Order: sequence, then structure tokens, then C-alpha cells
Amino acid sequence: MTKVSDIMTSNPICVKVPGSKEDVLRILVKHNITGVPVVNEEGKLMGIVSRRDIFEHPEEEQLALLMRRDVPVVKVDDTIESAAYTMIKYGRRHLVVVDDNNKVLGVVTPQDFLKVIEERRISASVDKFITRPCFPLHKCTPLPVVFRAMSLTLLSAFPVVDDDAKLMGIVTDRDLFEKAKVDKSMAISELGLGDDEDSWNWEGLRNVIKLFYMEEKVTLPNIPVEEVMIHNPVTIFSKSPVWEAAKIMRKNNFSQLPVRNTHDDLIAMIFDSDLVASLVGVGDE
Repeated sequence: MTKVSDIMTSNPICVKVPGSKEDVLRILVKHNITGVPVVNEEGKLMGIVSRRDIFEHPEEEQLALLMRRDVPVVKVDDTIESAAYTMIKYGRRHLVVVDDNNKVLGVVTPQDFLKVIEERRISASVDKFITRPCFPLHKCTPLPVVFRAMSLTLLSAFPVVDDDAKLMGIVTDRDLFEKAKVDKSMAISELGLGDDEDSWNWEGLRNVIKLFYMEEKVTLPNIPVEEVMIHNPVTIFSKSPVWEAAKIMRKNNFSQLPVRNTHDDLIAMIFDSDLVASLVGVGDE
């Protein structure tokens, strides 16, 4: 039986309290991750903080007030099924693995479950796991409007359609980075990354570029979304088994896929976190 220890990321990057938002941002950028456990000096779990928490409270500077204390935790010997249930119950993308003394041993994200779903060849169809409305954007939507839509819906990816509502692309908050006017010296200074470019990377910065825009430190040009979107995105048929969706996501490091019907029309977006439900029998006949 597959256990949490088989899929978790061991010895994860953590941030210590007391700390600040800048401490978290620096770690997220340097290591190109989206969330970190918060620990005390003894390595015991105190909370968790993700880029979502920062986006939702951009004015907060203290780590102790940014972090969430209701952390979903699992143990190394817990089954994959129980861990999947915990993730679904809390509706968050990070599970923290702790020992009996509450010391952090690892982290599990939706991406870690994908290989298990694929290996088990779970056959329930994709359409049984769609959990949220789909909001397509027209190809001519200006980037500032795209960003506003992401902020209001808390979604990080949108399908893009043409005049006939046919899918032609997909855009994520990371894609907006490509056209954002970023002052490198400003970014380095704000995050306290130092002048050594080996200590940070632009891929990591893309994960938090939304914050810079919210704080008006980055501007987005008034150009249509079709100029930055990913063209001809990979899609999944609504009646395909979830293991195929998991395989595509894992192979390409995707966190979402557009879903199409028999007429090749866009009907939804499916996310890696949605597929986790297939491990606890949701969607079974």
C-alpha cells in the first residue's frame, strides 16, 4: 500500500518565526516554490504560508499574521487515500508531513498525487471531477483586465477563445510576467535577494509577480491577451479517464487542463487538485 512517505518531498524548505513577508518572498523566489511550512527554532510546525496568503493580505508584513495556523497535516505512514481526503477537506494545495513531536518531515502537493493516479490507471471520467465554473476570456481582452479577473475570481489560469467561442489558448498569471515591465534592480532590492544572480531566478519571480502588480510596482501594457497566451494548448476530452489527465499534467508540469466535449467545444477547466478526489472514490459509479 502506497504511503505518504512514498510521494512526499522530504526535508522541505521552511521559514522560521519570527519573520516577515520579505523573508517568505525571498524563499519562494530563490527556490521557485509556491508555499512553505512555518517552524520555530526547534523545527516544530507553527503554520504554513503560501503565495495565495500573501496575495490575499498584501498589506500584511509580519509572518505571524500572514501564516495560517490551521495546517492540514499527515504522517509518513498515512495512506495515500487518507492524505488525499485531508487535502480535499481543507481545500489547500499543501499538506505538511510531521512526526509525533510535530517536527516537519516533508510536504505533499497535488502534483505528488498525479503519479499514483496514473499508475493505478483510475478510469473514472474527467467530467466527474470538475469542481468550479469555467470563465473564458476573449482573445482581445487587455492584460490589465485579465489580471483583474484573476484577482476577483482567485483563479490563476483562464482559457482564451476566439469570436466563435472556440478555444485558442490558455493564459496563467505566470504568462503575464512575460509582458510586465519589471525593473530588475527594484525586484532585487524589494526581495532582498542581493546582487548575485545565482541566488535567485526569474522563474521564481514569475510566481509572485502578481504581488508586485497589486502594489503598483509593476505595470501591464494594454495589449490583448492573445499576445501572451499559450497557443493551441493541450486539452483533455471530458470522458477520458482521469489517469490520462494526470499523465498529461505530470509529464508537462501543468496544474490545469482545458476540457472539451464531443463537439470539440470548451466546457471546463480541470485542475490537478480536482484529480486528487479520484483517490478517495469520488466519481466512482
